[in-house]
Amino acid sequence: MIARIALVEDDATQRQAALLHLEDAGMMVKPFVTPKDFFVALERESFDLALLDWGLPDLSGQEVLARMRANGNTMPVLFVTARDGEEDVVRALDTGADDYLVKPLRGKELVARIMAVLRRSNPGQLEARYFEFDRFRFDLRAMKLVDDSLPGDQKEIELTHKEFNLALMLLRNVGKPLSRSHIREAVWGRGSEVPSLTMDTHVSRVRTKLRLRPESGFLLAPVYSFGYRLEFVTADKPD
Repeated sequence: MIARIALVEDDATQRQAALLHLEDAGMMVKPFVTPKDFFVALERESFDLALLDWGLPDLSGQEVLARMRANGNTMPVLFVTARDGEEDVVRALDTGADDYLVKPLRGKELVARIMAVLRRSNPGQLEARYFEFDRFRFDLRAMKLVDDSLPGDQKEIELTHKEFNLALMLLRNVGKPLSRSHIREAVWGRGSEVPSLTMDTHVSRVRTKLRLRPESGFLLAPVYSFGYRLEFVTADKPD
């Protein structure tokens, strides 16, 4: 799993330092200077975690987090701040932060804390060889997908490398809207230029090959001006 991180930090030096630490660790990072820029991005993009500075212009990091939670955004958040008082830590955690780091940042600790938060929010997904959800079983090393609802000699689903990664990403994020940019970076790689039609074609193929339709327990649908969301649904049964 390659994590996609939103970095909200107005100090250029601190922002660049955090960016280098995270990119050196193989993470995909999108930096933001102001809360306004961050909230605008949340309308069209998705992230695995937000690294949020406490002392931001216009709104404090605590106010940004409170607004996220009030809007139903459950993305994991790690606070970064020069404040180290116990009351500050408690206030950040009570607001809904998942962890707390005091400046100056140390690269290895920053990466370790982020990975720990991601493990808690996505248990078993970061190092495991297998990922299972409902009738699907992914072998991450062999790049194979099995659908246990199919007959014995038809259980393995033939997928291209990108279709496998797209299917894995969707099943790992059931119920969560995924932005086009998030999907593009995770499946095609950072800096890739992928036409919308190419992505839509891959999504359509995955939908067909995995039978991601309501009658089979899933609904894979576009989210207008954002991306896609896979929902786990209960198929209607005839009387």
